[in-house]
Amino acid sequence: MADVEEPKDAAPRKKSGKPLIIGLVLALLLGGGGFYATWSGLILGPADAGHDPAEADALPDIAFVPVDPLVITLGTGETVRHLRFTSQIEVAAPHAAEVQLLLPRIMDVLNGYMRAVDVQQLEDPAALVRIRAHLLRRIQLVTGEGRVRDLLVTEFVLN
Repeated sequence: MADVEEPKDAAPRKKSGKPLIIGLVLALLLGGGGFYATWSGLILGPADAGHDPAEADALPDIAFVPVDPLVITLGTGETVRHLRFTSQIEVAAPHAAEVQLLLPRIMDVLNGYMRAVDVQQLEDPAALVRIRAHLLRRIQLVTGEGRVRDLLVTEFVLN
């Protein structure tokens, strides 16, 4: 088979930009249609499916019992540091008065535990999570099961 040669003096064939333009127009139309279908909820459903903004869930029946701030001296000699610790106890609302009555015992437990914690443990960024869990368990033991829901640490400053 012989190769067919084009004449050398013929002008190069110009490619048409028509397919490129059609492709861009189709891409824009499909992209816009996909955006509209998602935004209007035709594809993935409405964003607030089943929730009426005027009808919010009722809050649980809770109360917060403030705990007096603790200032604890840590270390001895030249390396004395102070920890300022403030918290609130989240309780079931019917038990708020009972927990308030036990607040001196709770303060004793908090003081005893916080004085026993090593300063190096307090400097660890994850220490607050561990300390909070230990304190919550001790408070639940003092107050009895089912009264205390959580311990909220509102201030934890180590100077």
